[in-house]
Amino acid sequence: MGQLVNCVVLKQQAEGLDKPTHPGELGQRIFQHVSKEGWQQWLERLTTIINENGISTMDLESFTLIEKHMLGFFFGEGDYGQLPAGFHQAGASGGKK
Repeated sequence: MGQLVNCVVLKQQAEGLDKPTHPGELGQRIFQHVSKEGWQQWLERLTTIINENGISTMDLESFTLIEKHMLGFFFGEGDYGQLPAGFHQAGASGGKK
């Protein structure tokens, strides 16, 4: 078992990531405050954000937008990171998720 972190996603202590998953200061912050399970939740959210908004992962503008979503999802900073407006999860019984 790896290091324990106080995961900002799960709101509890959980096993931390094995290594930083993103470059720079943001990557270090995520490494220190996000668990493996929290990171998996982010990857699911990221997939939805990319698909619903048609975001490319190949250009700098999209990379910057993804970082804004990361800040919103993990740390509640800014107006990003939420599920896209009008998104309905498959199998959900009505309402937005």
